[in-house]
Amino acid sequence: MQNIYDLAILGGGPAGAAAAVYAARKRLKSVLITRDWLGQSNVSDKIENWVGTVAISGLELSMSLEKHAKAYAAGIIDFKENEGVTKIEKVAGTRPIFTITTDKGSYQAYSVLIATGSRRRKLPVPGADTYEHKGVTYCATCDGPLYNGQDVIVVGGGNAAFESAAQLMAYCKSVTLVNRSGEFKSDPGTVEAVSKNPNVKVLTFAVPKSVAGDKFVTSFTYTDAKTGTDVTLPTTGVFVEIGSIPNTDFAKNILTLDAYGHVPVDAKNQRTAVSGVWSAGDCTDGLYHQNNIAAGDAVKAIEDIYSYLKTK
Repeated sequence: MQNIYDLAILGGGPAGAAAAVYAARKRLKSVLITRDWLGQSNVSDKIENWVGTVAISGLELSMSLEKHAKAYAAGIIDFKENEGVTKIEKVAGTRPIFTITTDKGSYQAYSVLIATGSRRRKLPVPGADTYEHKGVTYCATCDGPLYNGQDVIVVGGGNAAFESAAQLMAYCKSVTLVNRSGEFKSDPGTVEAVSKNPNVKVLTFAVPKSVAGDKFVTSFTYTDAKTGTDVTLPTTGVFVEIGSIPNTDFAKNILTLDAYGHVPVDAKNQRTAVSGVWSAGDCTDGLYHQNNIAAGDAVKAIEDIYSYLKTK
């Protein structure tokens, strides 16, 4: 008979690692399934907002999270690395049991924490991949201070784009926000507050065309949708905020996801609509997504999962 775990933790980013630490300390027999330990911030050369650490690279943070997750785990948590979850199923019975299928096997648990994060929607223009980590970045919070006193571009028209522009105003000489249409998805108040800053320029009907440079980014080109004219702007940084894609396809058969693929949760305890399933971090419909928030979500979830398991 297959061993049934107390908990299956899906994901190895900040949420998954925090969950593993708390699950181990609470002696919850668990399995952690992850493709790797590299969260979205792994691309950052310098992270300055991981609380308790003044500065750390994304790779160092990932290694630190993995080390901490495994520090207390001997005999308590089984780590299944280099595996991707493909499906979750609920087994009928008086006590819910979940079967988690991966590309290498299957596991059963009385509870599940989905902490699989999300992936940034990449800028689909020539040069964007070439200069990623060399001027093209997907995190103003992580990388903004690196562009102190420089002229930068923000691509996007939603809340994330305008919030990134607002953050960058604290460091950069100028910020040019490029939006491909004439309408913004951001809140009107946020648009107004950011747009009135004299160091911010907002361009509409500006369709990204290419990114160019030498060793690092030196320019960004867009097409004016009204005139068809290409315009090249000198810049050292291109901050892309055109959305993210939650890593939740495997959960569609058991959960009703929101329109963007996020897992809806109760913010008080991270419970989903399915009893026995919780979710934490960037794959949820939480309003804000950051490393510290993801870890906090997971801690909240484990506290609730422990109560759920011990009162059954």
